[in-house]
Amino acid sequence: MSKEEKRRLGNQVLEMFDHAYSNYMDHAYPADELMPLTCRGRVRGQEPSRGDVDDALGKFSLTLIDTLDTLVVLNKTKEFEEAVKKVIKDVNLDNDIVVSVFETNIRVLGGLLGGHSVAIMLKDKGEYMQWYNGELLHMAKELGYKLLPAFNTTSGLPYPRVSSVNLKFGVRHPEARTGTETDTCTACAGTLILEFAALSRFTGASVFEEYARKALDFIWEKRQRSSNLVGVTINIHTGDWVRKDSGVGAGIDSYYEYLLKAYVLLGDDSFLERFNTVLKGDIRPAIETHEMLYQVIKKHNFLPEAFTTDFRVHWAQHPLRPEFAESTYFLYKATGDPYYLEVGKTLIENLNKYARVPCGFAAMKDVRTGSHEDRMDSFFLAEMFKYLYLLFADKEDMIFDIEDYIFTTEAHLLPLWLSTTNQTISKKNTTTEYTELDDSNFDWTCPNTQILFPNDPMFAQSIREPLKNVVDKSCPRSISRAEESLGSGPKPPLRARDFMASNPEHLEILKKMGVSLIHLKDGRVQLVQHAVQAASSLDAEDGLRFMQEMIELSSQQQKEQQLPPRAVQIVSHPFFGRVVLTAGPAQFGMDLSKHKSGTRGFVATIKPYNGCSEITNPEAVKEKIALMQRGQCMFAEKARNIQKAGAIGGIVIDDNEGSSSDTAPLFQMAGDGKNTDDITIPMLFLFNKEGNIILDAIREYEAVEVLLSDKAKDRDLEMENVDQKSSENDSHKQNSEEASSAPQDVGTVSEEHKEEESSDVSDPDSSSPAQSDSDSVSISDRDSYIPGPGEAATPEPACTRGDDVPQEQQTESDSKVNWDNKVQPMESILADWNEDIEAFEMMEKDEL
Repeated sequence: MSKEEKRRLGNQVLEMFDHAYSNYMDHAYPADELMPLTCRGRVRGQEPSRGDVDDALGKFSLTLIDTLDTLVVLNKTKEFEEAVKKVIKDVNLDNDIVVSVFETNIRVLGGLLGGHSVAIMLKDKGEYMQWYNGELLHMAKELGYKLLPAFNTTSGLPYPRVSSVNLKFGVRHPEARTGTETDTCTACAGTLILEFAALSRFTGASVFEEYARKALDFIWEKRQRSSNLVGVTINIHTGDWVRKDSGVGAGIDSYYEYLLKAYVLLGDDSFLERFNTVLKGDIRPAIETHEMLYQVIKKHNFLPEAFTTDFRVHWAQHPLRPEFAESTYFLYKATGDPYYLEVGKTLIENLNKYARVPCGFAAMKDVRTGSHEDRMDSFFLAEMFKYLYLLFADKEDMIFDIEDYIFTTEAHLLPLWLSTTNQTISKKNTTTEYTELDDSNFDWTCPNTQILFPNDPMFAQSIREPLKNVVDKSCPRSISRAEESLGSGPKPPLRARDFMASNPEHLEILKKMGVSLIHLKDGRVQLVQHAVQAASSLDAEDGLRFMQEMIELSSQQQKEQQLPPRAVQIVSHPFFGRVVLTAGPAQFGMDLSKHKSGTRGFVATIKPYNGCSEITNPEAVKEKIALMQRGQCMFAEKARNIQKAGAIGGIVIDDNEGSSSDTAPLFQMAGDGKNTDDITIPMLFLFNKEGNIILDAIREYEAVEVLLSDKAKDRDLEMENVDQKSSENDSHKQNSEEASSAPQDVGTVSEEHKEEESSDVSDPDSSSPAQSDSDSVSISDRDSYIPGPGEAATPEPACTRGDDVPQEQQTESDSKVNWDNKVQPMESILADWNEDIEAFEMMEKDEL
């Protein structure tokens, strides 16, 4: 990449930051965060609660504090000086509000310390901040003392959040606690040492570093001794592990990060020794993992919060998290490979095309549809732009040497000279008191990033190359033992999703695997496995894998009969497609997943607004998308009335004031129990908050045009194609595309305010995946029984795109399963499988 191109991209990052920062200051400050869709500040208590997410908000201008040192990294020194004055003048840390200890530490305390670090650096340079006298540090010390009561536990682990620490009154009275505060995540208790030690080193008050060290030491003492690993959740009073699974994901990640960084900042060998014992990084898996994640981004534009091992979307949200940009920056630093500059360029383009809205940048509600959430977290400004700018900046572009600082987990800057300042804590290596470690391979020096890795891009490329198509185009290919015995040559194993009951070759393969097929009287098929009847023990294991896939497929299909969410995209001035709202689908009318172009048109409010009788303003509704209010009649009745008036589509807006897709589960509109084939227009449902965004736009701009689709369409930055519309309505185009198949859970509403708990989630007039009682799995010592789907009208290829699923399997299935205890691997595999499911279900309940 040329210097000119790098400079251009760096300038683009600056422009994007200005767009986000100025909109926060203009529309939200002094609120904690900006709500970019409604162009106002998010004030805790004035918006519907989002649960634990809101525990980061403390009415202390969170986004401004979190952004302080970013301003200096981006060379915005004048803006930094103004921002520091605002924080000193306006921010109040004495609020009667409960906050998260973890979030307040990394965002607010870290933000104040990062701001102080760069403020004294600028003051030393002699041009800016000459008036500064440590005011940010004084605020940080005040906040530190407010957080100290959280450590008043028998273990020394801090209380986490929710009725734990109140900024004004400290720890609340025991009777006010909810009981949930007895447990904390490992990261929550283990991600304090950098900020608390820096506060001690800056101020000379050793108490902060002592408390944070005690918490870290306690976690290490409670590790599993044979593996030296720690769990995810621990009881802060007893020290017992509540969740014993270990990993590097949410709830534990920054614990490992801070072990290494604490050694770098504080020079204590014990931290490095612990890091090397539980976790020691390697550049090769870093390159591999990054490339795999990049392939997911290429498919969905952003990383979903979670996806399965076969790359199906599990949690579709993306709250503009900066971790991938951070990894891209550090891999570029480590390898010098210009490939990562191109990755950064992609991130910039995707943010501008899909997340940029008139009032900032909006989080993605669903990466599959491209719909937005009214959310722009403080970490977006604190981290995303910092890492992207540094990726493209040369040393001469910076007003200070970034290598003189270490990043906290929130990317705040702490100077490395703190390692030799106010060392009031003994550096005694406590680790070896309770375990003997081989330190022969330890390197007790900080690595030089310039020589960390051979500057040979071809080496990194050779690691990435096998992963290029891992998400979309390639699957592991091997010879099924059963197929090989049939002489059919090298083919992929028979997958449950490809099985067809009428295919003789498939039946022969099943026979080899000890699996037989029974046709039931009601038209269903049942699969029965007798492991002892398999051609060999290896074939029996193949049969087991096939049966396990069928169990998973049966369970998956029950969920997938629900329709995925849809998108309402505002395409007229000044939105130009930049605002996308999450909409609930309807089980009747046009299937937007089968119409590539969607339905585009201007919106019009109908009379009567509830749409429950003949429309009295048909001239205003004809050839437009009708807006109506929920209530007083069935959804299908509304659809028929607006269709008769000439509408080309309809949007039903919830009449429950304040309802939002941010806080309420999405549902789909069911029919009225009658044949709905007569309804041909698309119908979508918006909660009250999202609907008001359209209504507010009408009041301000009168003519508002929207696009109803299954997925938001590309937004052109220069808007060269905004006014180029087809003379014919897009809804009449029959271009077919595959439907998204990993929907978020969607409940069904079949009657206005009367049937909201209805479990009827399938359209009886459409082809839907097989239904099954996926929870009834029994185990005995004889044979194994499992349902098989009926014959697929069009078999899918063995390799499918990441979140594609079978669309044509039609018969119901029953899922009673018995496993043969004579084959030991079967029981162990099934036990592992059940453990995985239990862990995943537990993860869904926990905060990310």
